[in-house]
Amino acid sequence: MQTASTILMVRPANFGFNVDTAANNIYQQQDERPSQVIRFLARQEFDGFVALLRDQGVEVIVVEDTEEPVKTDAIFPNNWFSTHPDGRLILYPMFSPNRRLERRKDIIEQLMSLGFKVNEIVDLSFFEQDGQYLEGTGSMVMDHDAKVIYACYSERTHAVPLDYLSKILGYQVISFEAAQEVDGQLIPIYHTNVMMHVGTEFAVVCLESIVRALDRQKVQESLTKSGKKVIPITAKQKFHFAGNMLEVRNDGGEKFTVMSQAAYDSLNAGQIQMIEKYTTIISPQIPTIEKLGGGSARCMMAEIFLPRA
Repeated sequence: MQTASTILMVRPANFGFNVDTAANNIYQQQDERPSQVIRFLARQEFDGFVALLRDQGVEVIVVEDTEEPVKTDAIFPNNWFSTHPDGRLILYPMFSPNRRLERRKDIIEQLMSLGFKVNEIVDLSFFEQDGQYLEGTGSMVMDHDAKVIYACYSERTHAVPLDYLSKILGYQVISFEAAQEVDGQLIPIYHTNVMMHVGTEFAVVCLESIVRALDRQKVQESLTKSGKKVIPITAKQKFHFAGNMLEVRNDGGEKFTVMSQAAYDSLNAGQIQMIEKYTTIISPQIPTIEKLGGGSARCMMAEIFLPRA
């Protein structure tokens, strides 16, 4: 269950820099190039990424973004929904009002038309009314096998919806504060999946970003207890999206760790060797998407765990 063999990805129509989300996502950077150039490059990078996954036998459902309304971050669908083997599809409360437009009923209908069973839609978007957010598998990194949710609190990840979801799923929550130094100041990491990844047999974690030593120990012990080999990464590597990975598998059961080329290039030989001991690496080149979107390879993939009809 930890690894999906079907991935849903949204091909962008109007990819660009989102001023609203840049307020607490320091990974986003402005770009002076014309918007049509940026959109063209983003689509080119997206298509190359999909091709790499499909070349390895991973099933990828590509959904076209709609031109209207404009959704600069539609390329990151993992923030607004998650799917589960019991047929539940969960919708999440989003920090940025313009990102709430990404929740599309027609995408759910498309999954159903492809033969996936959606038995129940659990809509948590009502938390937005109280300024409480939980942005899907960006805010949380789930160890489905061990039934554990790892989450660092931020302006996009709040305790109340997190606890609510954990009760729905029957998962234990390991929560903590994680921070990064920017211009000499410590600021919260906006999404947990920036600083950690949990696969079937190993986990990649920026332990040094976890503020309290006790929490650091708690995360490490929980991962070890669930049988994961812990591969630590540095804060510098995290800034290159080395924590933003996802394990997927193909129809033959072969496992792959997907990370961007920038993430791969930041890793040392020992870290790469350890990951390749368990999985094959797929590393798309997505520099435009990373720079303007402030998200990387994992953010672009929504796992489909739904049963087939």
